[in-house]
Amino acid sequence: MKLTIATRESRLALWQAEHVKALLEQQGHAVTLLGMTTKGDQILDRSLSKVGGKGLFVKELEVALEEGRADLAVHSLKDVPMELPEGFALACVMEREDPRDAFVSPKHASLAALPHGAVVGTSSLRRVALLRALRPDLKIEPLRGNLDTRLRKLDEGQYDAIVLAAAGLKRLGLAARIRAVFEPAEILPAAGQGALGIEIRSERKDVAEALAPLVHQGTWLRVAAERAVSRAMGGSCSMPLAAYATLDGGYLAIKAAWGDPDGRVALVRADAAAASADLAAAEELGTAVAARLKEGMVRAGGALDPDQH
Repeated sequence: MKLTIATRESRLALWQAEHVKALLEQQGHAVTLLGMTTKGDQILDRSLSKVGGKGLFVKELEVALEEGRADLAVHSLKDVPMELPEGFALACVMEREDPRDAFVSPKHASLAALPHGAVVGTSSLRRVALLRALRPDLKIEPLRGNLDTRLRKLDEGQYDAIVLAAAGLKRLGLAARIRAVFEPAEILPAAGQGALGIEIRSERKDVAEALAPLVHQGTWLRVAAERAVSRAMGGSCSMPLAAYATLDGGYLAIKAAWGDPDGRVALVRADAAAASADLAAAEELGTAVAARLKEGMVRAGGALDPDQH
């Protein structure tokens, strides 16, 4: 079968698309790449939460699918909106790479080693809220651009440290830049972090069948629960929300956290666990955790309405 993959043109996105291409070629398919620049790649002077969210990274790829110029699009799952437009489907979730956040610094070995008032760069409101909970003395500054751009800004001395997804650094052979990883108990990952998702037009059953051997069911169960938390919370990049699930046998456990990036409200956490044999059960568990999180947010903030954040 001839297949065309729509992909962003950043180095990491191209690695991801090439990875999927190689796996599909092993299945006997003929695969080409269609490289595209998205609005998310073009708008670098403002935070994503102010210009339309992470959906900016997928819209142009969806247009290519709709117009028939591509058959599938490969995404970092944490960039995929919780609700896909009508006519599109998430057809495959692949085995997860390291889901944790990484501490990167040329001078300092860990977050704890940073001096008082040090400048830390991140583009994620989730990381801002969780870093503030750990080190309220730090100065946290916005950091946009692709992985290489972020590392260059760090090396130029614009930041004392930056926080990135460990998965991206490892995929690009940059694991040596990681000074420390944050365990989920310290900084809870974003929903879907470290996992690749493949989007198709929902009527393309032929493409879904071609992708079936690439599906990792355990990862899909975990990220389905995580994304259900975000969906129930109205999750987008304007929401400082973390959700992370683990799977042991058929037993799924999920933790979630919401934090105020301005530090006015204490970090709110919620968790739940249950036997989850399918995606519907995983999503139900995630929705239940979101309800607990909303209750905790109201308690923490008094009159705070979680739907307004």
